[in-house]
Amino acid sequence: MPPPPSSSPASSTSPSSRPLQEFKNSVKLKYVKLGYQYLVNHILTLLIFPIIAAVGVLVARIGPDEIPSLWSSLKFDLLQILCSALILIFSGTVYFMSRPRPIYLLDYACFKPPLTCRVPFSTFMEHTRLICSNEKSYQFQARILERSGLGEETCLPPANHYIPPNPNMEASQSEAHFVIFSAVDNLLAATGLKPNDIDILVVNCSLFSPAPSLSSMLINGYKFPGNIRSYNLSGMGCSAGLISINLARDLLQIHPNSTALVVSTEIITPNFYAGNQRSMLLPNCLFRMGAAAILLSNRRIDRRRAKYKLVHIVRTHKGADDKAYNCVYEEEDEQGHSGISLSKDLMAIAGEALKSNITTIGPLVLPASEQLLFLFTLIHRKLINPKRKPYIPDFKQAFEHFCIHAGGRAVIDELQKNLQLSPEHVEASRMTLHRFGNTSSSSLWYELNYIESKRRMRRGDRVWQIGFGSGFKCNSAVWKCLRSIKPQADSPWLDCIDRYPVDIPEIVNL
Repeated sequence: MPPPPSSSPASSTSPSSRPLQEFKNSVKLKYVKLGYQYLVNHILTLLIFPIIAAVGVLVARIGPDEIPSLWSSLKFDLLQILCSALILIFSGTVYFMSRPRPIYLLDYACFKPPLTCRVPFSTFMEHTRLICSNEKSYQFQARILERSGLGEETCLPPANHYIPPNPNMEASQSEAHFVIFSAVDNLLAATGLKPNDIDILVVNCSLFSPAPSLSSMLINGYKFPGNIRSYNLSGMGCSAGLISINLARDLLQIHPNSTALVVSTEIITPNFYAGNQRSMLLPNCLFRMGAAAILLSNRRIDRRRAKYKLVHIVRTHKGADDKAYNCVYEEEDEQGHSGISLSKDLMAIAGEALKSNITTIGPLVLPASEQLLFLFTLIHRKLINPKRKPYIPDFKQAFEHFCIHAGGRAVIDELQKNLQLSPEHVEASRMTLHRFGNTSSSSLWYELNYIESKRRMRRGDRVWQIGFGSGFKCNSAVWKCLRSIKPQADSPWLDCIDRYPVDIPEIVNL
């Protein structure tokens, strides 16, 4: 017996709507969109060809014999020629003098923690059990670690391996010296530069700010020249790495023929939280050792050996809003234990900061086809249908690679969803979180190094780095690759890149 006719909406479609559905089913709209993108993005090229063809036809009609007579009929006055030449020379001089200096990334190096600092899940939970007397806090940290996306090879500084941890000033300075000097040593060895070649020094570390400063520690250790322009940034959160790049860029615009050294790190030793407040226990589970040293130059001669050219930096600060200001906050709990408190509204606030940031960076990087679609959708929502969903631009047309701050699995998931990225686009962020954990401001450089170690970076590729930090801030940097890049000899991924990518389960059973 045949089944009864279905009463689903698909079967009750009116005859008038069938042609439209048949059209949608028969035509692959993906190719229609590709055709639209090609037409809009190459509109000038498509218009120039008919103009050239028309000029060619006109010249053919005139004939070669009449062209000399046409040229001789044009009368040029010597004064007019001189004035025109002077105007062209003056305009060219003003243009070349006023345009910003190009900023090149010569090279960078990431700190690779030693195996002695490795903290497998079993070690972390065993230490937590011995340190933490509160069963609920222990179980909470276990659940966080199970869902964190971290792997078995992340590292903590030596002071955190003690039971209980010993976060004193000497241990903190020892960690800072270890991670920073290791990264800078590798960078200077790779580039062949000497300390006297560095003109500008910028160091960022959010939560550890000793006196003398970390930048002074570097100047003392490497004997940098006395006229070096040094800056030490603190309290800027995980997005401080791009803030340091922005500061170095501005300084390089002022000082010609200069080289800038940028160091991004976060010292973990003094930031261990020994209390039981859940919002302050999260950093214990996620943050790990890490540092990166970056070398920038504004010398045009350095373009030949540079890896990348800095194209854009966009900074967004939501600190005027109280919720955004307080969502990542250093404070003491009721027992007097200091730590970093993370608000439940963190992801929503990060989403709003990202929207503001991409609203600014979108017109700078998106092709005309995406900008027109966004404009038409905006007009339609304002004038016709306010309930229509806003159009999310396809940033995959503007960038080949994405480096999203590896702050945690939830951060990467949220950005992948909002930007409609594929698993391949967020692979570098997920694998960095798995292998090294949340290394704060330096995580973006571990991600970039992952892409290079996979031999995916080609000349002309564009990279979008996105960082989030307390305040609340969302910062973006856009780089253009100047040459195909081979893996670094001192890459932190060197001994494990062949094992990645790995499958990361939603929950790891501890």
